[in-house]
Amino acid sequence: MKKIDGGVTAAKGFSAAGLEVGIKNGHTGKKDMAMVYSSVPCKAAATFTTNVVKAAPVKWDMKVVDESRYVQAIVVNSGVANACTGSEGMEYCRQMACATAKGLNIDEDAVLVASTGVIGRQLPMDKINKGIELLIPELKDTLEAGTMAAEAIMTTDTVSKQIAYEVQIGGKTVTIGGMCKGSGMIHPNMCTMLGFVTTDINISKELLTEAVKADVKDTYNMISVDGDTSTNDTFVVIANGLAGNEEITEKNEDYELFTKALKEVNTYLAKKMAGDGEGATALFEVKVVNAPSKEEAVTLAKSVVTSSLTKAAIYGHDANWGRILCALGYSGVEFDPEKVDLYFESAYGKLQIVKDGRATDYSEEEATKILSEEEVTAIADMNAGNFEATAWGCDLTYDYVKINADYRS
Repeated sequence: MKKIDGGVTAAKGFSAAGLEVGIKNGHTGKKDMAMVYSSVPCKAAATFTTNVVKAAPVKWDMKVVDESRYVQAIVVNSGVANACTGSEGMEYCRQMACATAKGLNIDEDAVLVASTGVIGRQLPMDKINKGIELLIPELKDTLEAGTMAAEAIMTTDTVSKQIAYEVQIGGKTVTIGGMCKGSGMIHPNMCTMLGFVTTDINISKELLTEAVKADVKDTYNMISVDGDTSTNDTFVVIANGLAGNEEITEKNEDYELFTKALKEVNTYLAKKMAGDGEGATALFEVKVVNAPSKEEAVTLAKSVVTSSLTKAAIYGHDANWGRILCALGYSGVEFDPEKVDLYFESAYGKLQIVKDGRATDYSEEEATKILSEEEVTAIADMNAGNFEATAWGCDLTYDYVKINADYRS
């Protein structure tokens, strides 16, 4: 397996484009529409928000993924979420898909639609339609084109997020590339994220779906920024088979290689979103080890990574370990606090701060240096089993409130 430069255009047969059409309160210089296209039909698998309030594009895409014979294009806008927009919002999804399909000469039900931005506003369809018209001739299979698409789906993100990997499967080079956006309204069980992964692997729709749904549990479902679950969460993988490997129809060695590569892509993107949380200065990673079960390890890790008090302490570079032990304690998992060991770790070093539920004679100065890095890890050793889980979040800063106090402005 090898990491390469690229994103959604890295795999064979995929092209992309991104540009500005003025959706974000007029022309601000920020791209706000993107398109991804495969030269041949693709199999698709996806996961969506668990929020009862689902945006129109989520409903559209759920139907396409479940019922359409294939998917061949994705069209995305940022700035307006097309959520809580009633029948008009659904009609606008159809119009976006129809315009894209007509321009690319494909079926309307082969087009996925995604939106992100302010909830409750109707899409400016004059700008959307013009954007689709402009995007199609700009579709290219270059790294630059993929990068422009990744930039166009951003909202409060401070950096675009893309990655690609190559892996040898069945004697063929298989490429998996992806892009995502996400910075705020991010909470376990998906988040305000749009994520799109393209791959040229030849795999059955059934196994692609199984691989995607299993992987999401350990990647995107393990990140949190602020405890809010969005209306628009969408993660899609489309596979066009152009790598030329023999179709994967059973869980063999080829399937395992694919799932490992997919996890590398999704873990990278998930961590990028967590580290780019609104106002964040640090990626906060929580590892729970030696827990009684996988389920309990997941619950414990999520409880710590979502703790506002712990996140604030990370921002202050304060080794306030009591907040971590407290968050473990209210998680709902039964454990013996007097068996718990806690550590802080970063590029600066590693330090044990709690042994058997009590503070060690650690140096506050050393702890502060460890917590001052851009990526910080808290390790909770439960000493109660053999299972582990990792969750990702970020520190909680003054800027988070500033950003969200006037998000619509």
